Order: sequence, then C-alpha cells, then structure tokens
Amino acid sequence: MTLSNPATAQLPAPLHSHRLEWKEGADTLQALWLTERQVSAPKAVLLGDDTLNADVALRAIMAGTVILYRGDFHNGRQLVQALARRLDRKKGSRKAKSPELTPAHAFHLHRQSQAQRARVLNAVLVPLNADFSVPLRRAPEVREAVGQAWGDVRWPGLACVSVRELQGLIGAHEWRKKGVEIPALGPTDNRVFPFYGVYSPVRGEYLELIAQAQLPDALLKPGGVAADVGTGTGVIAAVLARRGVSKVLATETDPRAVACAEQNIGQLGLKSTVQVQQRDLWPDEPVDLLVCNPPWLPAKPTSPIERAIYDDNSAMLGAFLKGARQHLKPEGRVWLVMSDLAVHLGLRKPGELEQLFSQTGWVVEDQLTIKPQHSKTLDTQDPLHVARRLEITSLWCLQPAG
Repeated sequence: MTLSNPATAQLPAPLHSHRLEWKEGADTLQALWLTERQVSAPKAVLLGDDTLNADVALRAIMAGTVILYRGDFHNGRQLVQALARRLDRKKGSRKAKSPELTPAHAFHLHRQSQAQRARVLNAVLVPLNADFSVPLRRAPEVREAVGQAWGDVRWPGLACVSVRELQGLIGAHEWRKKGVEIPALGPTDNRVFPFYGVYSPVRGEYLELIAQAQLPDALLKPGGVAADVGTGTGVIAAVLARRGVSKVLATETDPRAVACAEQNIGQLGLKSTVQVQQRDLWPDEPVDLLVCNPPWLPAKPTSPIERAIYDDNSAMLGAFLKGARQHLKPEGRVWLVMSDLAVHLGLRKPGELEQLFSQTGWVVEDQLTIKPQHSKTLDTQDPLHVARRLEITSLWCLQPAG
C-alpha cells in the first residue's frame, strides 16, 4: 500500500488528486485521492472498517478528516447512506425552525446545503487498484465503468476514490449501455448514449420545441447549414438532421463530450449529415441557423457536470449572444433554448432576458414554450418546488436587429 511519489502521477483533465498520508504502526503510508470534484485537501485520514460507527464518522468528517474504508464494500455503502440520513434529519430540523424565505435566499441555502452534503458523503473513500478494481469484500466489478470515464489514467502505488463518486461512475456506465430514448428523434432508432460527465437529456421537453419549430427557409435549400453550439451528447444536432437539415455542425469544447457526440451521431447513422467539431463555441463556417441550449441558471458550478446547468454571471449566454451574428449567413437566425427557472428563483428579473436580447442586437421573431415534465415538478418536498411548478422552457427564435 505504499505510494512512493504521488506527485509523479499524470492525471488527465478533469481528474484532480490530493495526497493522503497516514500512520500504520511504524510505517507512514500514502495514496492519491482521485476525484473530478473540486475538494479541499483533508486534514487527516481515519482508517475505517465494518465496525466504524456513522456518528463517529460524521464527527471526523466535519472536522476535516476523510475516511479510508477497508471493510466490506456493501457495509461501506451503508455507512454513506447512514451519513445521508443524519444530514437529512439535521436539514429537516433547521427547515422547521426557518422563517419564510425569498426564492433567491431559499435557492442559495439549498445550494449551500447540497454542497455540504456532497462534501460529507464524498469523504468516505475506498482503495482503487491500478487495474481499476476495488480490493474489498463484495466490491462490484467497476473496471469497465472507471475505464470508460477516466480512460488510460495511470498512477504510482495506491489510489482511492469516494464511494459516492464510484457509484456515479457505475450509474453512468449503465446509462451509457441502455441509452436515453428521445421521442423527438422519431419512433425508432431514437436513443442517445450519454458518457460520464456529459449532461444527459433525460429532461428532454425542450427537444419537442426543436422538433416543432419552423425551420428557416434557407435550411430547406441546397447548401443550407445549421450549427448546434455546445452539443453535449449531440442530441440537438441529431434532431435537426432527422428533420431534414442537410448539413449540421455540432461544436463542443469538452473532449469527453466530443467523443460522446461522435459516437451517438455514428450510432444514429447521421455521420454524412452531422460533423462534430471541437471548438470553444463557434463552427468553422457561417451558418443559416445557430442553435444553443446554454446553462440556464446564473450561478457558479461546483463540479464539471454542473457546467451544463450553472453559468456564472451568465458569461456563456452573454458571449453567445454577443458573438453569434458574426457566424451567421445573411438572413441567418438563432434559436436559443432557455428555462425561466432563474426568474422564479429570483436570480433574474422578469424581462431581463429580453432586455439582454435587445442590448446584444437581437429581435424576437417567435417564442415557443413548453412546461417541464420531469418528476421534480411534482415533489412538494423539494425546497425549489414552487419555482419548478411555475417554470416554462422557451425556444426563442431570434433575428438580427436592423
């Protein structure tokens, strides 16, 4: 279990690592904690096994310690669940004593609570061998799931990963195997397969808007080109191609998402129509239609996957609206998919988005709307339930002003 020099590990983005060090008898042992989350270096390491009490573990974690769990894997999972129950009881007690909050205050408290919950639950670690196996009793087979997510990563000596993050890798592997059905792609051959770390279109009502909106005339003529900016799984580009657009450029900056989109486009039989391009934002040629589904909440992401939801200070949205005109052909159009959840949470003022359109030189040509259909809209225990119940997703059809 000795790790000679953890600093020599070569880790591909978006992996991070912290060096763990602890005493066992006269020996000082070390390991790398591998994670995709931005986490602080722990103050200490507590070795845990099947005898570790959840209350003891929680006190240690709250003091800045991580648990290196070396007992039965199933019992390690139960320890994480026991920690979650204790956190939820504390949250329920605080909620009962809280006065009525504004939507924005409730949102920020919810995010703080979620961040604290994630910090605690991600502090239970298990060892990970160089072949991606977990050397614990009753540990699941995770080599394929870890390999798909992290690729050809190598490190000297022992590594560790949180039980919770490992479960996320396993869950993503299952999604990648079975895929997500997308009705907007048609009645058959309509699944996309998300990779770990690429936002899954399980909440896909906006795709119905993409499938229904009237295409610009130029797209129905020879030489018509559309682009899906920030394509993710490639699903919007695929819907446009299935609608008959003869050329679609799908741009994406994240290498993992590029690989995901390329695989999905290939499996859907759309390689002759859709070109996936690794770009910051813009396609490599002017287009007749730019489509973008940017992150819809103006807040700071705390993990890589949250970048699909949170756009700090609306930076990505602003950059898209300011730069889009330069990448359109004459008479080109923009389709912008946006939820108004930020308005109901008090993170944007009513009319603020339309004001941004005007300030960046756009006129609203049409607006198509749809109500969300995901399960959280029905969950009255969700602290954001009221805002989610009022939420509307819009497809804004924009044309350049003047």
